[in-house]
Amino acid sequence: MTESWFAIVAAVMLVGSLAGAAVAATDESADDRSVDDWSADVPAVHDVPVPGGDGTATVGDREYDSLQAAIDAAEPGDAVRLEGRFDERVTVETPNVSIAAVDRDGAVIDGGGEGTVVDVRADDVTIEGVWIRNSGSDQTDDDSGVLVNGSNVTLSALRLTEVDFGVWIGAVDDVTVEHSIVAGREDVTTPERGNGIHLWETTDAEIRDNYVTTVRDGIYYQWAEGVVAEGNVMWDLRYGVHYMYSNDNLLADNVAFDNDVGFALMVSQELSLRNNTAVNNDGSSGHGILVKDVENSEIVGNDVVGNDNGLYVYNAQHNRMADNLVLENDVGVHVTAGSSGELVTGNSFIGNDDAAFAETNSQVSWNDTDRGNYWSDARAVDLDGDGTSEARHQPAGTVERVVHDNPQAAVFAESPAFDAVRLAESSFPIVETPGIVDQRPLAEPAHEDWRSYYEHHDH
Repeated sequence: MTESWFAIVAAVMLVGSLAGAAVAATDESADDRSVDDWSADVPAVHDVPVPGGDGTATVGDREYDSLQAAIDAAEPGDAVRLEGRFDERVTVETPNVSIAAVDRDGAVIDGGGEGTVVDVRADDVTIEGVWIRNSGSDQTDDDSGVLVNGSNVTLSALRLTEVDFGVWIGAVDDVTVEHSIVAGREDVTTPERGNGIHLWETTDAEIRDNYVTTVRDGIYYQWAEGVVAEGNVMWDLRYGVHYMYSNDNLLADNVAFDNDVGFALMVSQELSLRNNTAVNNDGSSGHGILVKDVENSEIVGNDVVGNDNGLYVYNAQHNRMADNLVLENDVGVHVTAGSSGELVTGNSFIGNDDAAFAETNSQVSWNDTDRGNYWSDARAVDLDGDGTSEARHQPAGTVERVVHDNPQAAVFAESPAFDAVRLAESSFPIVETPGIVDQRPLAEPAHEDWRSYYEHHDH
C-alpha cells in the first residue's frame, strides 16, 4: 500500500463521521453543454479570386510590366502602384519607397515555388494590400513570402499564401506587420512547415490584427525583445505563439484556438500575457498556456477554455497568474518540475475535470492574502460576507495524486471516502499533505461572463 493510500485511510478515519453530512460542492459547470464547437470569427483564406491580366506597376507617370524594373526605377519617397499578376521574385534595395496594390488583393506576386518572393533589404519600406504567394520551401535559406532585413518596415493588409515562412524578420528594429493573412501549405506536414511570422533577434516590432493558419507556429520569437503582439488570431497550428529566449514582450488580446498549444512561453523572462483567449488546444501536447522555464512574468486576465491542460507550469519561477478564467479543461492547472514562487490569485476555475494537479512532495501555498481563487468544486464558507471563504481549499492533494499514479482509482474520485479526504485536507489539516493550498478561496466566480462560451460561437 502506498503512502498516499495510507493518508486516505487516516483521513477517512478522522472525518468519516462528517462525510455524509458534508455540503456538496457548488457545481458551476455547464452540465452536458460543451465548448467544443467554439471558434473565432476568421476570414476566408483561399476563397479569393486571383487577379487577372498581366501585371502593371506604375511609378509616377511611368508604367512597367516588370515589378522589379519599377522598384529599381523608384527613388526614395516614390510610390509603386500595382495591378494584376506578376510572376517574379523581387528585391527592394531603395529606402523609403512604398509598394501598394490599387485595391486590396488586386495585385498578386507569385514566386513560382522558388526562393523568397519579396526580399526587403532597405529601411523605411512599406508594402500594402498585395497578395504574395508561392515561395520556395528551403528552410535553410529562410524561404519566405516576405523577408525583412530593413528597419522601420511596415507590412499592411497583405495576403500570404502557399508560403514556407510567411514573414521572416531579421536582426532589425521597428518592423510592423498588421491586418494581414498568413496561410502555409496544407499538403505539407506541420513539422516541415515554416512559421507564420518569425522574429529573429529583432527589437520593438509590432504584430497587430493578423490571421495566421496552416503553418508550424503562428508567431515565433527567437531572441526577440520589446515586441508588442495584439489582436492576432491563430488556428490549426502546432503553437499559436512560441517564445524562445525572448524577454520583455507584450502579448495582449490575441486568440489561439484548435492548435496543439495555444501560447507556449519558454526560456524567457519579463513577459506580459494579458486578455488573450486559448480555446480547444488539445493536440499531442494540449496546453492552453504553457509556461516552461519562465521567470518574473505575468499571465493576467486570459480565458483558458476547453484545453487538455488549461495552464501547464513547468520549472517556472516567481510569476504572477491572476484573474484568468480557467473553464472546462481536462486539467485546469498542472504544476510540475519545481515551479515555485508563483502568485496565483483572482482566477476562476470552473467545470474542469480536475481543477489542479501538482507534482510535488511538499505543500505549496499559492497566496496568503485576502484574495484567493474561485473553485467550482470547493466548499466556500463566507461567514463575514467579504467574498472570501474562511475555509481553505486544497484543489490538488492526496486524491489527485492517487488518481494520477493509479488511474484505476478514478472510479472512486467522487466517492464519500475520497470526498472525506478532500474535506480533511481543506477543513481539518491535521496531517498536511503535498499539493496546492488556496488559503482564502473566493465565494463567487470572479468572471461573470463564463457562460458565453456555451451560449454562442463564432466569436
